[in-house]
Amino acid sequence: MVFEKTVLNKAMSQAFDMPVEVTYWDGKTEKYGEGETQVKIKLNKKFTFSDLAGTPTLFLAEAYMNGDIEIEGSIQELVASAYRKSGSFLTDQTGFGKAALKLMHGHSQKETREDIHSHYDIGNAFYEKWLDKTMTYSCAYWERDDMTLEEAQNAKVHHILKKLHTQPGGKLLDIGCGWGTLIFTAAKEFDLNCVGVTLSDEQYNYVLDKAKELGLSDKVRVYLVDYRDLKEGDFDYVASVGMFEHVGKENLGMYFQKVYDYLKPNGRALIHGITGQHYGAGVDPFIEKYIFPGGYIPNVAEQVNHILTASLQLDDLEPLRRHYQKTLEVWDANYKKVYDDVVTEMGKPFARMWDLYLQACAASFEAGNIDVMQFLLTKGSSGEGLPMTRNYMN
Repeated sequence: MVFEKTVLNKAMSQAFDMPVEVTYWDGKTEKYGEGETQVKIKLNKKFTFSDLAGTPTLFLAEAYMNGDIEIEGSIQELVASAYRKSGSFLTDQTGFGKAALKLMHGHSQKETREDIHSHYDIGNAFYEKWLDKTMTYSCAYWERDDMTLEEAQNAKVHHILKKLHTQPGGKLLDIGCGWGTLIFTAAKEFDLNCVGVTLSDEQYNYVLDKAKELGLSDKVRVYLVDYRDLKEGDFDYVASVGMFEHVGKENLGMYFQKVYDYLKPNGRALIHGITGQHYGAGVDPFIEKYIFPGGYIPNVAEQVNHILTASLQLDDLEPLRRHYQKTLEVWDANYKKVYDDVVTEMGKPFARMWDLYLQACAASFEAGNIDVMQFLLTKGSSGEGLPMTRNYMN
């Protein structure tokens, strides 16, 4: 036990780049780093180094969910500190072999549907508690510091549709349409005929009802179908926001090929999603198990390779890392306001899990561990219909 405590103590001393105080299960407190303590960690039960050696983020996340770890201070700052600290055992990917191996197995349509259900079919009521009125669950676009979350989400949708340089009467496909904000805006404000696809029963029913409520049923259609099985094509535009992270590593090439197949010649696509700027973004075991089973975060090089292989032309690439950091911070602030309600309805481990997830993700974007990118693509090399400069996007 003394040896294990010594090893864990050494690991903790090299885990963060800011002053941290750790109270161990035996009641003794150690301070790591110089200066005023920023975050205090309390370990309520004995942990061995072997507990942390394999998948430390998953083990510690579960310990936090179950109350075996208490954190006083900002979880976001703590996680960001670990990402900044070179050699931290918390971010050493060599222990994540089992999670990586899973990615090499098949990601079938049945598995994809089950993965989507596990996350998005928790119930619309849960997301309504902390999302804005648009029910948009992806990175917002903060044109001004004083924007509300709702304004920033609407700005993101307008940014996408402007970037596509849509023309009235065009036909748009939204792959992974969520709760429909993009296709409703495209139909109502840009006069587009829209098709959305989703695997979430909750989202499908929500979009159907909302289309009727808005009087847009003649311009907005939604299908409860895998994006690979849509029996429709010849779209002028394809949009896909926060989708490719769900398809699995082995299906990324197929995903971009389907984007190509659904477009008319010289049609355009705007693909928006979480992307690593460096090698090794991949998947985190905690996120894989509890939040996005079957998910995979590709790096930019992977994405560009799949884009070129699918014969799509890359016309514009825009990183939005800081926009997603701020979005997550606002979501977490909203979530904290309803935290007690979530505890009552879903249980404390579930409530702590989501708080940890939102803060940890914000930290990942803050540290540059992951990014979010918008890829503007054309089917064909001419770029026909796009202005010569980016000024039209504003």
